[in-house]
Amino acid sequence: MEEAQFRNKITWFTFLYSVLVIWVHSYNWELFLGKTSQGQTVAGFERFFGDFLGQIAVPGFFLISAYLFYRNFHITGLKAKWKSRAKSILLPYLIWNGIYYMGYVIGSRMPFLSQVVGKGKIPFTARNLLDAVINYRYLYVFWYLQQLIFLVALAPVLYFVLKKIWRGLLFLTAVFWAVWVGADFPYLNEDALFYYSIGAFMAVHGRQWEKKWTKARCFWGCMLIGLGFLNLYLTRKFFLPGTTVLYRLFLPLGLWLATDENRIKSPGSWMEYNFFLYAVHFAFVRLFNKTAAYLLPHHILVPVILYLFMPGLMVGISFGLSFAVKKYTPGIWDVINGGR
Repeated sequence: MEEAQFRNKITWFTFLYSVLVIWVHSYNWELFLGKTSQGQTVAGFERFFGDFLGQIAVPGFFLISAYLFYRNFHITGLKAKWKSRAKSILLPYLIWNGIYYMGYVIGSRMPFLSQVVGKGKIPFTARNLLDAVINYRYLYVFWYLQQLIFLVALAPVLYFVLKKIWRGLLFLTAVFWAVWVGADFPYLNEDALFYYSIGAFMAVHGRQWEKKWTKARCFWGCMLIGLGFLNLYLTRKFFLPGTTVLYRLFLPLGLWLATDENRIKSPGSWMEYNFFLYAVHFAFVRLFNKTAAYLLPHHILVPVILYLFMPGLMVGISFGLSFAVKKYTPGIWDVINGGR
């Protein structure tokens, strides 16, 4: 496919994953209905989107991030890659964690917002600030970004291991085995390492994932989607860590292969700020759900409707905020959005 088609497809997929991530964090049934039979019914509905479909989002992000990092990669370009990711990942990670910490500190001291925060009065100290900035203490969704920072730092090691096909396959098998047996790596999430390494391996060993859409490619994509749902069934039935990882891997890979980029329209401008959406949605989702539970009737339809429309609501809010920040404070926008 052409470069423009490839970039459009990346934008569409990252937008899709962003929507799914919002659903993962939008559970509201307990706020409205508690542990009642109606609450359990709504919980089952929300978990279909959040616990099953939504769980392919972060693996999809890892696959795309790794593929873009190692696309046309050579070890001589490592310094430039690291410099680029320091601006696009590391600096926004530190700044957004600090913003959330200050937001929680202020919110915990305001009458109504303190009930929404629900953490009591959060102490404002240099030690707590440092802890929040480094360990994403108040921006839980940034565990993904922290893992990405670790994985980018490991680029020389991963490239050395993955650049030879058989050595790379042996490494991927070993990581999958570690996931299956529940091994615990220091600092690194084993699942994240597996997804990221798969994306890197695909980028290092050819650009077949960028070939033009064909019926054959669609067939193999559908096969992977089928294998993904098979592993989802096995996961729900036997709770095996290996099948969990495989369904979260096969579904995004299958969707990529099966999707015809020739039929994808150019993404709207409101779809292009997915990092900003990822960063801001968590606070607004909590604020809207808890405020709605305080103000609206606790009828079974209220949490369902709010849950379904939450991604659209978050996309609208994030686009409005991004437009304002970019227009009036472009320097700040460039920093918090990682130069994207």
